[in-house]
Amino acid sequence: MENALNPLEAPDLTRTDSAPREALALPQAVLWDMDGTLVDTEPYWIAAEHELVEAHGGTWSHEQALQMVGNPLTESAKILQDAGVDLPSEQIIDFLISRVIEQVRVEVPWQPGARELLAELRERGVPCALVTMSYRSLAEQVVQMAPVGSFVTLVCGDEVTHGKPHPEPYLAAAERLGVDVTRCVAIEDSPTGIASARAAGAATLGVEAVVPVPVLPGLSRTPSLALVDVDALSRILAGDVVDLIED
Repeated sequence: MENALNPLEAPDLTRTDSAPREALALPQAVLWDMDGTLVDTEPYWIAAEHELVEAHGGTWSHEQALQMVGNPLTESAKILQDAGVDLPSEQIIDFLISRVIEQVRVEVPWQPGARELLAELRERGVPCALVTMSYRSLAEQVVQMAPVGSFVTLVCGDEVTHGKPHPEPYLAAAERLGVDVTRCVAIEDSPTGIASARAAGAATLGVEAVVPVPVLPGLSRTPSLALVDVDALSRILAGDVVDLIED
């Protein structure tokens, strides 16, 4: 039976059912999305989209930008072409990535609680993988600025055949780590990413960042990683629904 936490109880995440806290198994691994989840780079992407569309004489709305969140970059390029960007997909992707890398080199905008959770996972021996639709050139910039040893492996958008919401990225991460994906917790912020993680069979925590995280059966949610610790991830793995968002 799933147990939902009252949002007013946050950040007290002690288990309330009959299973003792110390009996909960740690995740075999934690699989992290990057943009919006680990780092608040979505504003960087949106600014680059505006710049590109407007340079080609088009207009770009905030609502259009939100529809891009979590998409494979090839899909985003098609949407930008439809908005009037007369460039091949590869050039569009290169432009967007280069602009975001420029910003990340100035400052990595870590989401609140992300670095602390990474450190706790490392202290408790839980390996992490980064699973992102951004390309490796950007992902490596972010990982280099994370606490040393935070990520064992990276699965990036230019390394998979099928991007999110297909389960391939999360299945690939579990395979590279040598773990059972159903014994892992995925941390995501977009409906596309959440669908990918759940399709792969990972217990999933949705972090509300740029777009709302919907209420779905079995989906845990939080407005911030600052409210989440490793014990909470163990509860999610055990089948509890940890819901800290007030709808």
